[in-house]
Amino acid sequence: MKTYKAHYVSPHGANPVNGTFEFESEHNAGSKKNATDARIKMLEEFGNEALSWVIDSIELVSGTEEASDYFQPQLDFREPKKVRKRRTFERGRV
Repeated sequence: MKTYKAHYVSPHGANPVNGTFEFESEHNAGSKKNATDARIKMLEEFGNEALSWVIDSIELVSGTEEASDYFQPQLDFREPKKVRKRRTFERGRV
């Protein structure tokens, strides 16, 4: 599972609250399931006072990627495609 960092903000009022927290999710960044995992983790950490808070952004924490996420780039040794040249004359003109 990958580690993400989420930023939250409370509604504007007498005591505004904002901050960040880290959570783990197996879903892709930016997906609804990832946002749901962040919301559940926020409610577990902060309890009832976090019900009205909104998660602004979710980003992947760098340096925590697993070895299975690494891939080696592939080299392409095939011959380049031959591009057909277009004729530059105008039709109907001699």
